[in-house]
Amino acid sequence: MTTPRGEQIADTIAERIVGGSIAPGERLPSEARLAEQFSASRAVVREAIQRLQTRGLIRTRTGSGSYALTPPADGGDGWLRASGSAERAELHAFRTAIEQEAAALAARNRTDDDLAALDAAITRLASASLPAETVEADFALHRAIALASHNRYLAEVLERLGATTIVLPHARLTDAVAATVVAEHRHIVDAIRAADPVTAAASMRAHLAASQSRRETT
Repeated sequence: MTTPRGEQIADTIAERIVGGSIAPGERLPSEARLAEQFSASRAVVREAIQRLQTRGLIRTRTGSGSYALTPPADGGDGWLRASGSAERAELHAFRTAIEQEAAALAARNRTDDDLAALDAAITRLASASLPAETVEADFALHRAIALASHNRYLAEVLERLGATTIVLPHARLTDAVAATVVAEHRHIVDAIRAADPVTAAASMRAHLAASQSRRETT
């Protein structure tokens, strides 16, 4: 069976993102430019862009263009990728189960070094501006929480999920929403600092639910 042209174009651009020739945060060429570059119609290019969005490799901002996000660290975990709304819902539920337990364990097991790493991660997230910087900083904070759990399996699963589980809606990039997201993370870290596993897990669950809601409504 012949691979659809849109999928071929998406695969080519994906290879450039994963390979590093298109850097995280870099804006992709315009739709017209891509159509010319690949000798394809703009409709086919739009299909390719949609495929890349589904894979979590780019984020399109209305009136600005499409930007490359951080590619997955390991391309071997196909079972951890979601290609449709039903699969994304399942993956979100899986991530919530993993991360709320990681937050609870972090509240029980964190060390002073872990708290310092969490504080540094919060600072990095609060100062991020470009989409790729925000994705990387967001994931780095979640990774720091998993590491603070001192459970190697939870940390490994989160690492395999990768930064592509953090896909930013357009509203995520506004100052007001960015401040809200930072505050949500602070609630989690504060509960971990207070050695309160119940609140840490609840705060993580609330943050992930709010994140899902923002994604669906923008």
